[in-house]
Amino acid sequence: MKDILSMFAEIPTPCISDAMQGLNNLDPSIKPLREHDKIAGRAFTVKMPVGDNHAVLRAIREAKPGDVLIIDAKGDTYRAVAGDFVVGMAKTLGISGIVVDGVIRDIQGILDLQFPVFCKGTTVAASAKAGGGEVNVPISCGGVAVHPGDIIVGDADGVVVVPQNLETVILSKALEKMKKDQERADLVSGNPEAVRKYLDSVLGK
Repeated sequence: MKDILSMFAEIPTPCISDAMQGLNNLDPSIKPLREHDKIAGRAFTVKMPVGDNHAVLRAIREAKPGDVLIIDAKGDTYRAVAGDFVVGMAKTLGISGIVVDGVIRDIQGILDLQFPVFCKGTTVAASAKAGGGEVNVPISCGGVAVHPGDIIVGDADGVVVVPQNLETVILSKALEKMKKDQERADLVSGNPEAVRKYLDSVLGK
């Protein structure tokens, strides 16, 4: 039997979002650098001061393989949270992806790593390493509360946070939503009359 992370990895984020009534979606400006990237893993959280990525390095060292680093960088878009060297270390240690409420740099190098990074964009300015910040604590990222161990799922549509204490309930609802969406699509695919009937039912005609 598949584990819960593998199951969430097969569900589109819109279905998961619908299962949570749209309450746990990160800011839509946080997108994958490569559109086809998908992540599903446990949150290893990072709270960092703007422009100081020392805590990111600590998180890379302390996170377990398969974890997703999710970084509260306060939405700053001037200084990069990481570049290709830092991201490369995360990949080497088995981290499954990085989600940043902020920006990265060395975009071509990161693309060459073929490693999932979700962020607000890119910049050229580096961060300092003064030593501030915290890891594995509750944070706010992209306008959503995130606790260590929550499930993070991301794809081309964006990133959702599944609270750990609700994950089995949300999984069941999301699977049901995905099934219904597929059944609806199959019903109307290539069938103009079925499309008209569906639209009439929605529009109350």
